[in-house]
Amino acid sequence: MPGEDDILTVALDDSAAGLRLDRALAEALPNLSRERLKSLIKGGRVADSGGTILWDPSAKAAAPATIKVRIPPAAPAHNVAQDMDLVIAYEDEHLIVVDKPAGMVVHPAAGNLDGTMVNALLHHCAGQLSGIGGVARPGIVHRIDKDTSGLIVAAKHDKAHEGLAKQFAAHSIDRRYLALATGRPMPASGTVDAALGRSSTNRKKMAVVAEDRGKHAITHYRTVEPLNNATLVECRLETGRTHQVRVHMMHIGHPLVGDPVYGRVRKPLSEVLKAQNFVRQALHAARLGFIHPVTGNRIALDSEIPADMRELIDALRV
Repeated sequence: MPGEDDILTVALDDSAAGLRLDRALAEALPNLSRERLKSLIKGGRVADSGGTILWDPSAKAAAPATIKVRIPPAAPAHNVAQDMDLVIAYEDEHLIVVDKPAGMVVHPAAGNLDGTMVNALLHHCAGQLSGIGGVARPGIVHRIDKDTSGLIVAAKHDKAHEGLAKQFAAHSIDRRYLALATGRPMPASGTVDAALGRSSTNRKKMAVVAEDRGKHAITHYRTVEPLNNATLVECRLETGRTHQVRVHMMHIGHPLVGDPVYGRVRKPLSEVLKAQNFVRQALHAARLGFIHPVTGNRIALDSEIPADMRELIDALRV
């Protein structure tokens, strides 16, 4: 019946003897994170075969043993599910990678309560979300700006969310952007190592700040193709900070073409943008690589430059 607990029976073998209970269960239940299991144990939802409640996640597991874990139904997500077109680059029962179009907001917030990627995923993944922290929602591990296109990954359950989050925190994710920078960066390839934080003059903007005032941020860039008054560059993120590519390229004197916040476009480039009706920052999340948090396989995905950027590049080659 809807609303009933899902009861999982876990057989702990000799290898679990002496492990913390939460760790032993996490190893036996690949779709549940250790943090989620801790909360279930503390909530009185884990018992031994005799029905005795096991309250302490740090207690040593007895093994061999049979453990019952009661998982309450995932609470419904606060946001509404919406049937929207999504381009899926990769999907399995654990996670999904979306090739997001420019103009789509990732997460609902004030001013964008619906029509977001999360709303679309709630519809697309209906029945597949086992609950991130007990809520039936996609686990968004990273974001890309509304007017940036490209690849973004979301988890379908706690274990995948935890595994992806650890890789992002360790900066081991392969994230590469293709961008149109104004002018000609010199040297043609290089590294920008500059901390980022909120601008002291405009809290809606990010800025390069002193190391002790911001978050460590590193972007490696290389020239892909010189163009008229612009350059197609690939930016590889060693870290993943808000507006990182946009601010770092501005910092070295080459803001992104079309960037309404960090860029100032002058003639003749502005005339080309107007003729192409190009009204966003020219930035595309072109590559996403990571270790699958459940299978351990290497996932490497590439996304083609979208039509609006491709047409702008063609116009700048003339």
